Amino acid sequence: MEVVRKAVITAAGRGTRQFPATRSVQKEMLPLVDCDGIAKPTIQIIVEECLQSGIEDICIVVNKGGAEPFQRHFSRLDEDERRVFRGKEWALSQADALRRMQERITYVEQETPEGYGHAVYQTRDWVHDEPFLLLLGDHIYISGKKKRCAQQVIETYNVAQCAVSAVQQTPDDKLHLFGTVTGNPLGSDPPTYEVTEIKEKPSIDYAAEHLQTPGVKRGYYLCFFGMHVFPPSLFDCLEHHIKNDIREKGEIQLTSSQEMLRSQERYVAVETVGERYDMGVPFGYVETQAALALNGVERTEMLSALLRIVAKSAANEPFGQV
Repeated sequence: MEVVRKAVITAAGRGTRQFPATRSVQKEMLPLVDCDGIAKPTIQIIVEECLQSGIEDICIVVNKGGAEPFQRHFSRLDEDERRVFRGKEWALSQADALRRMQERITYVEQETPEGYGHAVYQTRDWVHDEPFLLLLGDHIYISGKKKRCAQQVIETYNVAQCAVSAVQQTPDDKLHLFGTVTGNPLGSDPPTYEVTEIKEKPSIDYAAEHLQTPGVKRGYYLCFFGMHVFPPSLFDCLEHHIKNDIREKGEIQLTSSQEMLRSQERYVAVETVGERYDMGVPFGYVETQAALALNGVERTEMLSALLRIVAKSAANEPFGQV
């Protein structure tokens, strides 16, 4: 049985939706306070998602010359830094954890911004002939059970031994945000589907006619959760689209290659127990931090703070009014 040892994280986007913060800070380096109460850049939280799900080696896709801020973060403390943190055992422990992560991470560059599929293709030589977990560098996941979301997807791959996409039932007014699949229920727990079609950000009319899935409530569809496990044959599909310059909205899309892969070999989707949060947009960034806080070690304090804020806000004039 093929074992999923490798993970790819795409972090080559320019972060335009978070401008001007991303003028000086890479989007994936924006900080969040994690569930454990430790402040970390987003990329570290995603790396930990991988490692705590059994992944051994990680490849981060960066833009041209973009590895330096990531490498600096995961590097060893120098002597001056160690003096600063002397006696702060929690900080030294975190520093040791960063060093261990650094040993697992490789970087590849996407020299020109030509789409998500093009970014993934840059890792072909690194992945080689193994299956791999794929995650976005600006999505944070909070599991609804003890197993990490990535671990849930990997376990489905271990059983199915084919391409697996995590999905979540999503209302039709959100279809413009996500790739969407439909398929035949396999009657398993967690709910798993034999995929019969994949469509990138379909219209509501198209979804209603082509993408309704048995067992999914009406008005809801199986939309991508933001993580997948792919066999290395995905790269043949990506290569086909790149060599033939097959683009959607000017870019080499991953979804097109996923649909091609599905037409050639078995492909399943699994409903993941958990929530995904997109920190790559301003409101999503705020929502992500709130979700981490409300699922973290300071949950009680956060709830009290939110109640105070809501009460004060209700007593004052709405923001922007005079």
